[in-house]
Amino acid sequence: MSAPDTLLWAPRAWLPGPWPHGGWHTDVLLRASPEGQWLDVRPGQACPPQAQRLPGAVLPGLVNAHSHAFQRAFAGLAERSGQPGDSFWGWRDRMYRVAGQLGPDALRTVAAQCYAELLAGGYTQVCEFHYLAHPPQPPGAEPPDADTREAASAAMDQALIDAAAQVGIGLTLLPVLYQRAGFFQPSLRPDQQGFARDAAAVGRAWTRIDAQARQQARPLLTAGWAVHSLRAAAPQSLHALRELAAQASGPVHIHVAEQTAEVDDCLQATGQRPVQWLAAQGLLDARWLLVHATHVNQAEIAAVAASGAGVVLCPGTEANLGDGLTDLPGWLAAGVPLTLGSDSQVLRDWREELRWLEYGQRLGLRQRNLGANPPWNGATSARGDAAPALGDAASAGAQPTHDTGLAPGSTAGHLFQRVQHGGAQAAGHTTWGLQAGARADLLLVDEDDPTLAGLPPGHWLDGLVFSGPTRPWAGVMVAGCWRLGRYAGESAQAERRVQAFGQAMRILWD
Repeated sequence: MSAPDTLLWAPRAWLPGPWPHGGWHTDVLLRASPEGQWLDVRPGQACPPQAQRLPGAVLPGLVNAHSHAFQRAFAGLAERSGQPGDSFWGWRDRMYRVAGQLGPDALRTVAAQCYAELLAGGYTQVCEFHYLAHPPQPPGAEPPDADTREAASAAMDQALIDAAAQVGIGLTLLPVLYQRAGFFQPSLRPDQQGFARDAAAVGRAWTRIDAQARQQARPLLTAGWAVHSLRAAAPQSLHALRELAAQASGPVHIHVAEQTAEVDDCLQATGQRPVQWLAAQGLLDARWLLVHATHVNQAEIAAVAASGAGVVLCPGTEANLGDGLTDLPGWLAAGVPLTLGSDSQVLRDWREELRWLEYGQRLGLRQRNLGANPPWNGATSARGDAAPALGDAASAGAQPTHDTGLAPGSTAGHLFQRVQHGGAQAAGHTTWGLQAGARADLLLVDEDDPTLAGLPPGHWLDGLVFSGPTRPWAGVMVAGCWRLGRYAGESAQAERRVQAFGQAMRILWD
């Protein structure tokens, strides 16, 4: 006998769709399959007696489109300057020292704590940009043979899969092509040897990850591809990886144009800027995600828009590292799919990332509400696709109930809609959000949280993003299972996880 569907009813839910039809809807009935996918999402419905009546509004969980989980062990420990003019490059050298100490067990421990915090921060899927390909070798040890090295690399991959499964968060695992130290440094530095993977090794890792993904009962694990950066991959290797990826599935992510030094070196090495070079090589399409893309010009933005590629913005990390400000108005005007990433884990809450994204623009441009009125209205995306449908209710002709007064000028509303839509592309999912066919993820808003006290519902999302020092999730569901909050039940696992993380940190830093 098969398991029954899960039936939920919420007084309000944030549904996708062309603006202004997307947003808060009332009296929403949600049905999930035993496998953890939404079968039906209908606004304007009475609560049937067999449904679980939720006590607050619900939002979709968001995709964290760029994560280095191991850097959770470094968050907050790079805020002392060792020299004048401290920059990204000095931070990177210190980060390498941490990376060089992490084997599979320590990586699993750190990643589990990181993923638990990201889940509490409202992310229900993590795109893990995984370049810790090999565990550290004891001093003076002989280099391992090829089979031993491959098995050790598989153990590092598995550590992240196990950490995500322990927490119950979705994972898009992106093994990374990493071969050289820079445009003019054809080999890796000694402190980068643990990152080494050529295109064939990335392909083998993808095959292992995808095999596990195909065996899962619920859609939590997805296999993808990554290139660390143009400085870390020779052109022929990048094309080789693209050929492998073309025969398989999953998104392709790359760090690009994060630092002005990278742009300058790329110009010197190739005669073109990084994004310009990718476009000229014909590499970009709707499977590609450009991480950061901070230092780009208008021609490059237009090329990305024409290709259908997406962009991952990491405002907290970009601020922490002094990278610079992205051209948010340019990306919005071009209709490029956008999403968010926690990157170095200095922030682990999507509301903070959205806040930093908007506030950075305000500081740089001396204007307010830059994200409030982009010309993208959901009718088509940069690829010419139709905007995500509202679900069966829209196709059936039902009239969803709006009583929220959410105006097109909502800054948080527009940005949230954009990053929700872009997250599906980044994670390798065909759909996302509270709609039929998407994975059954949601965030249950605690309506008793002081953040929302007295706010009209149409302002709730702006309140959550711009006036929310707390984490007002009364519950978090992933693939139809409650993973956090009042319905998840108390567990000693969380306490053991924190204790293990503390012990790992003491070993790393004492």
